[in-house]
Amino acid sequence: MHRSFLHLLIIWITFWPFSVSAEQPSRAAIATAHPLATQSGMEILEQGGNAFDAAVAITAVLAVVEPYSSGLGGGGLWLLHRATDGKQVMIDGRETAPGSASAMLYLEKNGEVKKELSLNGPLAAGIPGVPAGLVYLNEHYGRMMLAQNLAPAIRYAREGFQVTELYRKLAGFRLDVLRASKDAAAIFLHENEVPPSGHLIVQKDLANSLIRISEHGAPGFYIGELANRLIDDVRKNGGVWRSDDLAGYKIVERQPIITQYRDIRVISAPPPSSGGIVLGQALNILQNFNLERLDNITRKHVIIEAMRRAFRDRAAYLGDSDFIEIPVERLLDQDYSEGLAASIELDRSTSSEELGVFPVAEQTGTHTTHFSILDTEGNRVAATLSINLPFGSGFVPSGTGVLLNDEMDDFAIKPMQPNAYGLVGDEANRIEPRKRPLSSMTPTFLETGDHVAILGTSGGSRIISTVLLGVLDFADGNLPKSWVSIPRYHHQYLPDEVQFEQNGLTAIEQAGLRELGHTLSEKDRAYGNMQAILWWKKKNLVYAASDPRGEGEAVTSAIRPHR
Repeated sequence: MHRSFLHLLIIWITFWPFSVSAEQPSRAAIATAHPLATQSGMEILEQGGNAFDAAVAITAVLAVVEPYSSGLGGGGLWLLHRATDGKQVMIDGRETAPGSASAMLYLEKNGEVKKELSLNGPLAAGIPGVPAGLVYLNEHYGRMMLAQNLAPAIRYAREGFQVTELYRKLAGFRLDVLRASKDAAAIFLHENEVPPSGHLIVQKDLANSLIRISEHGAPGFYIGELANRLIDDVRKNGGVWRSDDLAGYKIVERQPIITQYRDIRVISAPPPSSGGIVLGQALNILQNFNLERLDNITRKHVIIEAMRRAFRDRAAYLGDSDFIEIPVERLLDQDYSEGLAASIELDRSTSSEELGVFPVAEQTGTHTTHFSILDTEGNRVAATLSINLPFGSGFVPSGTGVLLNDEMDDFAIKPMQPNAYGLVGDEANRIEPRKRPLSSMTPTFLETGDHVAILGTSGGSRIISTVLLGVLDFADGNLPKSWVSIPRYHHQYLPDEVQFEQNGLTAIEQAGLRELGHTLSEKDRAYGNMQAILWWKKKNLVYAASDPRGEGEAVTSAIRPHR
């Protein structure tokens, strides 16, 4: 009897290799900015896909149901962790400048920037990276057929999705730009006006473009009939794309930026994103202070001053590392950060002028998107996608359904001339053919001996500070629901002001910061849309949370992996 039981036990262990262990999450988790994207990711996991297959599906679905945030005409950064070998890598699908691009495209004869040209219409668009990213992720990290992973997005493009209040708000913000493009107006507006809530957005041309990618891979987008349509209509309407721009687009695998904050290993985005370096530098500065022992106002003051200094170095040094030499080791050097920390005084603010000042203008709104995934094998994805301003350039090349980005504005068109978010840059981020513009996208993993976190957010220039506050909340021992909900404040060196979301600082905090010399600027709305996951390894519990400021959804499931 005893031997029979032992024999059954051995059989059970042999044929059920996915029993829960400390190195394998008890549940899968997905958090995205749209419920249809979250549900599609879970659909793929249920069909036997891994986190990377789910990432392909979610990226494609967001391209359909969040045209104000991302799309086939945009770019993205996918931070990956593969459980089988611990490989951590960032898939860089950032847009690139066309081969004939230069700053002169956006300058008046007197040398002043003609801002609308880098924001609206096809001249504002870089060469998209999302289509190549979908195929690359699928081929190198997924295990399902591309057509299977793209099926949910094709379904929603064909059958439509309902307009929400968020959609209406952002379409209203870009109404005139959408009206200027015949195809964009026909797809995203209703009788040339903002559609009513519940109106169905059907995108048959986009469905056909997705089908071409599912059947032909990246060449289905970058070479042939679809590519020719894109190029012809872009050039006819004032853009400068050429066939070799599309045919020559390449995905790049990059090593993440890895830093340490106390006992937390921080893995984040490398250039052409500024996220990992600025986040790491701010955390390095803050390691020189015992934040837990500071009163609330002084703690916020120190965090603000760390932001100010990290963003100052962003403006001076960061750009596309394929084109320039970035002093990464120096920027993240502990001695250098200690020196920056020493310049922070607890009883007064440092004006940005003291650090070196440049001209600046007010920033405008943005709407990027982020999603986080953990599967029950331990694979994880943190991905941030964007087309820059809501609805990107507002331009859809005829018959393609592809809404183009306006990411050319993320370059420093003129040294120290602010972009749409008030961020400034120098020669490191100037426009050059095939170059990738500097980004603030900050997909991030956090690792301790007992915890693994996956997080990121939308928010333009405020992405990095939002993730920073999330990291500090994680360090304080809080769960994802807290990270995504905490009030937000921000400093980006210029403009020299503490920006904070509506109700982001209490009246007492505002008074205390002003007394220290800070200039405050309250925004008329909340900002950011964080999607976060935590795996508590000791108890093998998995938590997921979607930002209450948005309309997303976070779910966990006991789906086991298929082999």
